[in-house]
Amino acid sequence: MKIVIDLSRLGRFLKKLVKPLVMLTAFYLGANAVLFIEKARPSDFGFYKDIFSKELVIKPHESYPMRKVSDSLSPQEMEDAKIAWRYFENNYQEKTGLFNSVDQYPATTFWDISSSMHALMSAYEIGLVDSLEFHHKMQKGLESINSFKLFHGELPNKVYSTITLSMVDYSNHNSEEGVGWSAMDIGRFLGTCSRIVKNYPEFTPLVNSIISKWNIDKVLGRDATLHGIGFSFKDKHPKIVQEGKLGYEEYASKGYMINDYDASESLRYTDFLKFHEIYGIEIGADTREVKYHPAYNYVLSEPYILDGLEYGFDINSRELAYRLYKVQEKRAKKTGIPVAVSEDHIDKEPYFVYNSVYANGKTWVCYAENGDEANEFKMLSTKAAYAWSALFDDEYSQELRKAIKGLSNPKKGWAAGRYDNTGKTNTVLTANTNGIILEALEYKIHGPLLKVKRVK
Repeated sequence: MKIVIDLSRLGRFLKKLVKPLVMLTAFYLGANAVLFIEKARPSDFGFYKDIFSKELVIKPHESYPMRKVSDSLSPQEMEDAKIAWRYFENNYQEKTGLFNSVDQYPATTFWDISSSMHALMSAYEIGLVDSLEFHHKMQKGLESINSFKLFHGELPNKVYSTITLSMVDYSNHNSEEGVGWSAMDIGRFLGTCSRIVKNYPEFTPLVNSIISKWNIDKVLGRDATLHGIGFSFKDKHPKIVQEGKLGYEEYASKGYMINDYDASESLRYTDFLKFHEIYGIEIGADTREVKYHPAYNYVLSEPYILDGLEYGFDINSRELAYRLYKVQEKRAKKTGIPVAVSEDHIDKEPYFVYNSVYANGKTWVCYAENGDEANEFKMLSTKAAYAWSALFDDEYSQELRKAIKGLSNPKKGWAAGRYDNTGKTNTVLTANTNGIILEALEYKIHGPLLKVKRVK
């Protein structure tokens, strides 16, 4: 049997395929180019970065209503400080020298350890704690941290028991293997250590002993960016991932940089910056949306207020912080409800939320840690309101300070906030809320905590 191929018909058939094939190829290449640009940083474009990168200029305001340093605290501010310190008095573990992260809950993270140590230093410098108590508590706490078992023998676990000092999970159950490390928490603690060493050099050997045991290179990798570790939900194996989005990433990086670790690739605010307009104000947001990266790009007060209180704003963080502050002011005027949003513990499930100006393409949204929306828990954050009122001196900062009146208990400390939809108090008490209030009060009389050396 002879097979005859009609080449003319085959040619016409192939000719018809050319156009759709070209279109499909172009679509595929274009989609991949978009994905690459979406994920890339300006430095990835090499010589042509000025042409092809999306690096933006953060244009600063001509002036800012920054609060001037005072000579002393007012009687009301001293009372506020005493109430905040009461939380730490109630949650101190005498045997270990550590403070509970949440009222009567004997566990802590390095983020909360940092809040507690900043609180201890601020309480001493404000005059709430005498020298003997301060040195005893600082010495005991650092000794306990120095004895911590490390995750895989390399870096601090995310959570520890404040009673036994053992590694635990987020439910405070003992965990022999640990639950990984947090680059954000370690970065904040490194900044805290700088304040300790700068103002209280007698603790330098102990601080050095703690940090020298840590394999910081594991956090920074080969590219001077921040990496944390978590567990895959499928196989429960640890996985190293990039950690930190705009605001958080740069704030944590400063802790590494001030301790001479190279985190320079995580320190640039413009690498993954996009502007999102709300009420006519272009706020900064991270281009790395959760659909491409395994973490939400929350835009909220926390990293910016801490950057201002602890390091003193740089030219970029000050502008991004001020825009964030102003858009919350506009929201308050529009809704009639005071607005100061941040991450916070709450007194009911899901127990921790991220109240955000922007996240995952949405504005004024609240997320639980598992990524579910939790908008019923939107609230005025006590720590954010107090910190903004310390950093800025204008009409809205005064309104925020008045808005949190009634959220303190002289016997227990400052509650986390007030829910927007019910007006009820979020009654949970935490080291982070009360620690940041003490930081804010210290800032009011001495300026940025890591910039000025104090002598007592």
